[in-house]
Amino acid sequence: MRTTGVFEPHISEDGGVSFWPAPHIEVPVHATVTLPGSKSITNRALILAALADGPSTLTGALRSRDTDLMIGALRALGTEITGDAETLEVTPAPLHSAAVDCGLAGTIMRFLPPAAALATGDVAFFGDEQAKLRPLTTILDALRKLGLDVDGDALPFVVHGTGALRGGTVTIDASGSSQFVSGLLLSAARFDEGITVHHDGKALPSMPHIEMTVEMLRRADVAVQTPADSGNAQTWTVAPGPIRAVDWDIEPDLSNATPFLAAAAVTGGEVSIPMWPRGTTQPGDVIREILVRMGAEARIFDGILTVAGPERLAGIDIDLHDVGELTPTVAALAALADSPSRLRGIAHLRGHETDRLAALSAEINRLGGNVTETEDGLEIVPAPLHAGRWHSYADHRMATAGAILGLRVPGVEIEDIGTTAKTLPTFVALWEQMLAPALSGEGVAR
Repeated sequence: MRTTGVFEPHISEDGGVSFWPAPHIEVPVHATVTLPGSKSITNRALILAALADGPSTLTGALRSRDTDLMIGALRALGTEITGDAETLEVTPAPLHSAAVDCGLAGTIMRFLPPAAALATGDVAFFGDEQAKLRPLTTILDALRKLGLDVDGDALPFVVHGTGALRGGTVTIDASGSSQFVSGLLLSAARFDEGITVHHDGKALPSMPHIEMTVEMLRRADVAVQTPADSGNAQTWTVAPGPIRAVDWDIEPDLSNATPFLAAAAVTGGEVSIPMWPRGTTQPGDVIREILVRMGAEARIFDGILTVAGPERLAGIDIDLHDVGELTPTVAALAALADSPSRLRGIAHLRGHETDRLAALSAEINRLGGNVTETEDGLEIVPAPLHAGRWHSYADHRMATAGAILGLRVPGVEIEDIGTTAKTLPTFVALWEQMLAPALSGEGVAR
């Protein structure tokens, strides 16, 4: 069906599960999309502000399920957080016993337990049913070695806070998630002895996220020594001391930008994202390089990133170890390319919101694709895709990957598009606004 007016929402129901018909477009996309702030930066800034030596202001903060859960958790622990929408005033206060809902957010279940060690009283952590499968033993065992009493090895668990933590030196295997390192570093300046974290295991994934943590700690005048500073491979040291209050300006979420830029790439159109930072620690910035390697053009002028799609999208052989969160977007691009792709270095994605490697291969193949799961990634051979239902597995990036495929494949219905609220509550509105200009040319079908 073609339409020439505004999209009308239509959600089909199947046994209580909602399915969103992904818009299908037959002409190039041309749009400018303005995105809210970074989840990764927002949640780090909230923790640092809650542990700081005075009040802080966050401007441009993301408001999503993950960040609202972080705000709720810190408020429950005693932190005063006021303000509306994207501007937040954070006033530290002594932390106390609380119940913390983690939802499905790794930044809560892995970043907050070290801070909860500084609370006086028990802090109970719980979350979504699917969150019980997310690996937590690494962070909880590390805290035990540093002097904390913890009941449980996965959600739900209880931290027995005493108002202080000894800290010191700990060796962990963080090959499952860089969040284990970041979680220990964020609160460590408030530990009696600070912390020295040594990673002993396979290569660390998502190093840019650790670099983000280090950069933000240094902005708060926390003394941090990294492997590059010390020459000690895979070792980070945070000295004890105050965390200075900082007024944080939050960058747009570059990982959330990737589906919109992918829309330009797969339709041969052009999409612009304002306020793209020239220098950033966000892994999402790597999408520019990936799209260029697949045949698109990417340019930044006056703070605006513009991606122009090619006539034919090329496959790619790439190690995504440091930018694993981009995998669903890249997999969708690869499924629509005209040559095979190999996505490597991403075995750790099996422990994300869902097993993303299994989920991507299952769902692309369900639509007629040819995806093989390897030991550390995916091999994707382009094949004609057809209509069908795309399951999201309560994973926001799985849902957006399905939306990318829907642009080129008519009849794709996405289960639980609302899961995008985890990091981008306005995804559907932004997606449909991006496509709206094409409506005048009758180029969009639902």
